[in-house]
Amino acid sequence: MSTPNATDNANAAKPAPRARPKPVTLTDAAAARISAIIAKSEGKASMLKISVDSKGCSGHSYVLDYANEAGKLDELVEDKGVKILIDPKAALFIFGTEIDYVTEKLKSGFTFSNPNEKGRCGCGESFSV
Repeated sequence: MSTPNATDNANAAKPAPRARPKPVTLTDAAAARISAIIAKSEGKASMLKISVDSKGCSGHSYVLDYANEAGKLDELVEDKGVKILIDPKAALFIFGTEIDYVTEKLKSGFTFSNPNEKGRCGCGESFSV
């Protein structure tokens, strides 16, 4: 019977790394709307960037901007064929968020289902964590 040595341990199969969850996910409607917005930008943008700003009644507000390249610390997320950048300052506020695009009789827009939210202002423009 042989005893294991350092070489045997180095050659042992390592478990595959766990898949890292995406910080945000998109519904089909949101992905389609983002694709349409990017297409209409006529090359001025290739991605959407999500940030969080300190404003509004509840303290924080989602900010969506066009982007062509990632900042040094931005996180790139690809979902349903759409590229989204996450501002590093927003990552903790929005981790686990599902983004949808909703069309109603009198309004349409992106909605954020954020498990980190503790409250929202009455008009729905800002949130608290």
